[in-house]
Amino acid sequence: MGPEAERSTAAARRGELDALRALVVLGLVFFHAALVFSPDDDFYVKNAQTTGAVTVLAGFGVVWAMPMLFLVAGLGAWHSIRRRGRAGFARERLLRLGVPLVFATLALNPLPQWLRQRAADPGYHESYWHFWPRFLTVHPDPDDFPFVLSGRYFETGHLWFVVLLLAFCLLLAPVAAAVQAGGEHAGCAVTRWPVLLLLPALPLALLNALAGMEEDYAGWNRWAYLVFFLCGYAWAGDERIRAVIRRLAVPVGVLGLVLFAGTAPGFLAEGDPFTARSGFAMFTRALFGVAGWCLVVAILGLLDRPREPREGRQAADGSKPVWGYLTVAALPLYVLHQPVVVAFAYAVVGWSVPSAVKYAGIVAGSLAVILAVYECAVRRMRVTRFLFGMRPKPKPSGTESSWV
Repeated sequence: MGPEAERSTAAARRGELDALRALVVLGLVFFHAALVFSPDDDFYVKNAQTTGAVTVLAGFGVVWAMPMLFLVAGLGAWHSIRRRGRAGFARERLLRLGVPLVFATLALNPLPQWLRQRAADPGYHESYWHFWPRFLTVHPDPDDFPFVLSGRYFETGHLWFVVLLLAFCLLLAPVAAAVQAGGEHAGCAVTRWPVLLLLPALPLALLNALAGMEEDYAGWNRWAYLVFFLCGYAWAGDERIRAVIRRLAVPVGVLGLVLFAGTAPGFLAEGDPFTARSGFAMFTRALFGVAGWCLVVAILGLLDRPREPREGRQAADGSKPVWGYLTVAALPLYVLHQPVVVAFAYAVVGWSVPSAVKYAGIVAGSLAVILAVYECAVRRMRVTRFLFGMRPKPKPSGTESSWV
């Protein structure tokens, strides 16, 4: 059996990665709620009392979570291109990512910025409807590609992920064949020299060290995410690479944890380690890039284990029902989560209760509202499914597929 046949045979949809993506999206509610109590992050709404423990916990999430989303999206892109071809893939991504990007930018993103103004200045009484057109006052800014619009109040906010993913998909489409061919060669090389599995850590380290890390994009340099995305696409379904990842998951994971711990002195030092040009800061950023790659590889390997299916517990697509539901919901939940979290935080930080109670209130209230809005207002209506990047509701005998 040749390499392409192996890829086709081994490239069944990996339900555990779809489940992990859904878990990461839900985890963002916990993550962004925690930033309300972080002393180091310029979140929209801040609690009066903060704690440095949030910085440490958030850092460990940042090093692997968003990179994993991009890698899984790259794997999904391989499946999509196989089904639709490159042109069909580009059209489909423009529709399913571009529409929710525009809709949420207009309808949802102004709210956190408006609440930021109110939280920062008790004397600020401008109504939301007066602020809304000021938020949308923008000018072209091609130097910040792919974030090509700028304004005094305008921001992409949490939708930066959608902007980057759409840009990466459109950049991939014309060179997909070349990237896949590179993946074939990588599979052969990694089989002979398993240490080459760590090779993508080199461009990640260089990007973070030389170009700097960007706090607005979950700490990583924006183009580092392209490395994860392309690796997900190039390695999708290659059983040779999967076998090496499974075999090395534990030692690579231990290495990732050690390297991440090694970044602590640099990130806790004086100054701005994200952009400083000192040798120590650049070394810290490079170490962070290598640690992130190691942890992503380790998680992939640890999840890729044979499992005995339990009769009656599997959905039609091979995933457990609850994860199948959340997998389809991943993009709408992502689009919804941050405005809801900020709104709850704005209401809760003034409570005269311990910070732990405030945090629990923000998380519980946000999850309840996000899931309720998705269930009652998004997934049940054709127009809202379209606006949030979902396909038309399938027939009862069909199954829904995920957004990547």
